[in-house]
Amino acid sequence: MSRNDQDRVWDLVDSIKFAMLVTHDGDGDGLRARPMHANARREDDAIYFLTDRRDQKDDEIRLNDAVCLAFADPSDQRYLSIGGVATLLDDRALVKSLWAAADKLFWDSPDDPDIRVLRVRPTSAEYWDSPGKIVTSVKMAAAALTGAKPQLGDHRKVSL
Repeated sequence: MSRNDQDRVWDLVDSIKFAMLVTHDGDGDGLRARPMHANARREDDAIYFLTDRRDQKDDEIRLNDAVCLAFADPSDQRYLSIGGVATLLDDRALVKSLWAAADKLFWDSPDDPDIRVLRVRPTSAEYWDSPGKIVTSVKMAAAALTGAKPQLGDHRKVSL
């Protein structure tokens, strides 16, 4: 693992932006996933999400703070999975700093008392990063003709 691999993980989070947040459902081994808008702050070693305190995911995280974030950009054949530890924060200044115009779809303002910050501190990641759909398609076609295994891009496991 290299510093470049860690940098690539953070770059993928920044560029893809949306993740499926996977939590344990609290009823055994069940898992639940939902789409969330990621706000990466490498200087904090954290990925932040705005969440509503009334949602089930908050209760699930209180029971088991191990989460997975699954990012996907199929148009460019880029995928990222991050394992980490989640914490719920009632930090009004942080809510305001993360607030974006699109959040108005869910809350009236950043002052809404139901907004919480979900912080995920990544512990590990795995990414698949290809040169793009066209190049990947050409490499797959060439491999099918020649019988060779195609080199479809980078795949790395990264400790964070």
